[in-house]
Amino acid sequence: MANNDSLVMSIPEFARVMGISRGSAYSFARQNKLPVPVIFIGDKRMVLSRRSVERLLSGEGNSEQ
Repeated sequence: MANNDSLVMSIPEFARVMGISRGSAYSFARQNKLPVPVIFIGDKRMVLSRRSVERLLSGEGNSEQ
């Protein structure tokens, strides 16, 4: 269900990419302890900038634009 053309990445997609459990990813996101900024949409929806995750994985860090 992942759409690589999307500007955002879901928490479950991030968990798969990083090799961690979905529950851990959600827990870290709620605590704002992920290595990339969490975007909160409404009260429950959380997504991540795909560009930030790609920079993290490429070793460029999590600098925001």
